[in-house]
Amino acid sequence: MHMKSAIITSLLGLTLFLGSCQGSSNKNPELPLTGDPTLKTTVIVNNREIIWGMDFLPNGDLLFTEKKGTIARYTSNGNIQEISGVPAGIFTNGQGGLLDIKVHPNYANNGWIYISYAASENGLNGALLKLTRFKLNGNQIINAETIFQTKTVNTWYGHYGSRIVFDKAGFLYLSIGEGGSTSYGGVGSGNMNAQDTKSDWGKVHRMTDDGKVPSDNPILPGNTTATTVYSYGHRNPQGMTYDAINNRIWENEHGPMGGDEINLVEKGKNYGWPLVSYGKNYDGVAVSSNPSASGITEPLKYWVPSIAPSGMAVITSDQFKSWKGNLLTGSLKFNYVSRAVLEGNKITKDEKILEGIGRVRNVKQGPDGNIYVSVEGPGRIIRVTGE
Repeated sequence: MHMKSAIITSLLGLTLFLGSCQGSSNKNPELPLTGDPTLKTTVIVNNREIIWGMDFLPNGDLLFTEKKGTIARYTSNGNIQEISGVPAGIFTNGQGGLLDIKVHPNYANNGWIYISYAASENGLNGALLKLTRFKLNGNQIINAETIFQTKTVNTWYGHYGSRIVFDKAGFLYLSIGEGGSTSYGGVGSGNMNAQDTKSDWGKVHRMTDDGKVPSDNPILPGNTTATTVYSYGHRNPQGMTYDAINNRIWENEHGPMGGDEINLVEKGKNYGWPLVSYGKNYDGVAVSSNPSASGITEPLKYWVPSIAPSGMAVITSDQFKSWKGNLLTGSLKFNYVSRAVLEGNKITKDEKILEGIGRVRNVKQGPDGNIYVSVEGPGRIIRVTGE
C-alpha cells in the first residue's frame, strides 16, 4: 500500500524512502493535526533475548521482560540494570516464559507492578498461566504475590496469550490463549477451552487490581455467578491495549492459517473460536463453512494470510500528526507494524509502516510521546520518533 511518509531507520544503517511528507503539524492543539510524520528509528536496547513485555515507570525508566525469565530496566540516562528476585518456577518451554509487564496506573501511590508468565509446579503435567504483582526496592523485587492463576494447566505449551492492561476505572484486563492439546478449529475441535465458560483459557479476564471479581462482570452462559471472565472465544490473544481516547480495549489474536483478528473487547461477548474463523486449519481445511454465526461477535479486521499479530498501541501523541488516534499492531511474521485508521468502531484503512524492522513482539507509546517497538533476533527495543 502506498505511503506518503519517509522512514529513516538507523536499525541496520538502512534508509527506507517511502514517499514524501505531506503537510505539517498545526501548532494550535485545538485544530486537527494534518500531514504524515517522518519517522526516525533509534535502537536503544540491543543483543537481548526475546523481549516480550515493556512498560514505563513514572520517572521515564522502561521496564522490559525477556521470555527466558528476566526483567531489566532501561534508565532515562541510557543504562540497563537487571532486576533481581524474579519469581521462581517460570516455565520457558515452547511459547511459555515470562510474558507481559504492566505498571499500575497509580504506581506513584501504591508501587505495584504486574507480570504474567507460564509457571510449572510439582506434580502438574503442564503449565499454569499466573498473574503476579510486586514492588521494587531499588532493583530488587519485594512483596511479590500471585493474584490470579488458571485453574487448569496448558498441556500443549503454546497459546498462553498474554497481555495486561488497565482501563481508566482501574480495572485490570488479562488476555489468555486457549492452551490445551490442539489449536485446530471446527465444531469437532479437540480443544473447546475457549467456548467453555468455566475454563480460564481462551478468555479476556477483567478483575480488580488485587485479583477480585468486579461486581459488574458478566454472568456467562452455563454459569450462575460472575467470574473474572469478561469475554470468551479467543484463540491466542498476544496483543491488547487500552484506547484512552475512546475508553475501550482493543485486542488482537492469532488465527490458524489466516484468520488473525482485531477485536474490541466487550462485556460478555463470544468471539467464536474454535467454532468459526476466517482462517483454515493447518491441514488446509476451512475451520468453518461460514466465518460468522448467530451469537458470535465478528472481528473488526481479519488478515488472510496470517501476519502473526502481537503487541498493540493507540497513538495519542501529537508528534505523529494525522496519525493521532490510529491503532498500531506488530507483525511477527512479516516484520512490520500495521497502522489502522479508526472511524468510530470501524477500521477504514490499514497500511504497513516500519517494513523490515524485524519480528515485532510489542509496541508501546511512551510517556515522552514516542513509540517503542521490541523486535526479535536478537532482542532489541527501537525508539520511533515522529518529525
